[in-house]
Amino acid sequence: MASAVLPSGSQCAAAAAVAAAAAPPGLRLRLLLLLFSAAALIPTGDGQNLFTKDVTVIEGEVATISCQVNKSDDSVIQLLNPNRQTIYFRDFRPLKDSRFQLLNFSSSELKVSLTNVSISDEGRYFCQLYTDPPQESYTTITVLVPPRNLMIDIQKDTAVEGEEIEVNCTAMASKPATTIRWFKGNTELKGKSEVEEWSDMYTVTSQLMLKVHKEDDGVPVICQVEHPAVTGNLQTQRYLEVQYKPQVHIQMTYPLQGLTREGDALELTCEAIGKPQPVMVTWVRVDDEMPQHAVLSGPNLFINNLNKTDNGTYRCEASNIVGKAHSDYMLYVYDTTATTEPAVHGLTQLPNSAEELDSEDLSDSRAGEEGSIRAVDHAVIGGVVAVVVFAMLCLLIILGRYFARHKGLFSLTSSPRIK
Repeated sequence: MASAVLPSGSQCAAAAAVAAAAAPPGLRLRLLLLLFSAAALIPTGDGQNLFTKDVTVIEGEVATISCQVNKSDDSVIQLLNPNRQTIYFRDFRPLKDSRFQLLNFSSSELKVSLTNVSISDEGRYFCQLYTDPPQESYTTITVLVPPRNLMIDIQKDTAVEGEEIEVNCTAMASKPATTIRWFKGNTELKGKSEVEEWSDMYTVTSQLMLKVHKEDDGVPVICQVEHPAVTGNLQTQRYLEVQYKPQVHIQMTYPLQGLTREGDALELTCEAIGKPQPVMVTWVRVDDEMPQHAVLSGPNLFINNLNKTDNGTYRCEASNIVGKAHSDYMLYVYDTTATTEPAVHGLTQLPNSAEELDSEDLSDSRAGEEGSIRAVDHAVIGGVVAVVVFAMLCLLIILGRYFARHKGLFSLTSSPRIK
């Protein structure tokens, strides 16, 4: 909003006097009388103050323009459009635009509404007050245009875990330019935006590079727009579809707890989950053949009448189009009289794919498990050896004392007699 002072009444009178002097003698007197009469009707404007306020409006809504006067003395108020065409002169509307409607007219205010505002209505509107000197003030109408269309596009409808995909979001034809924010679920991500301007309108495109994981399957990617013409959250979203290799888990269904002893039965169930779902689940025995009395039925492995030769690692393998994975179960069969819970027994989960499996980590894992089992046997063997060594030491001590006590007698009986 700004104010300007028009040429004063005295300046206008001086200009008119010059014009009258150049007029023919018969017309000169009439012009001078008319000039002095009009000057007497113009208010002095002392103490009056014309003011207005800038207006911001959303496209399609109503803008209200108010020309206000402090300490009014009934001076004439006029409203003009950006082309300086008169919209209202007092309470009369010369402009043939019915969208302008008079809301209030008095000596201190001229208030006008403009309905169905469009971008073409932007600009400066002028309020004029006919005083001496005349006053002028202007108000600026700013039109906000919300995005006309919000679109999100994913590079691939279905992605594979570990893959990086491109997601784009476009907010079209807004004013001013929109701000685009990205979310994956409740987590905010950072994208890269580009702005294109055309005919005072802005189109914003934001790009997001996203590396997906199996946990992202079914999670929404949200494009959210922030704009002064938008109340609340304007957003659109797409749900991620991520394919991932199987996750394998072995469940011991029998016995439910306790030791696996000779003569008992063992039943294992292999659970494999992946996307797409694995269609083939197989059992193998690592570094040995499957026992002849083992029964395989889909994901189930059943071994009846366990014995020591069944000891070993049993592996469940599953695969889909993404990759392969497996999980191991280490079986150790105890004597029928064993009552102590084993130090290591049962499941060893190895969910890595066959291609990516770290052989060193796997061997370390097996070595630790097998070493724990061997530790039990070594403890027993060590105890037996200790007992044998102690018994031999005791025997040597007894023999040493025996020979020491009978040494003199042996010498006496062995010496020849002298007569």
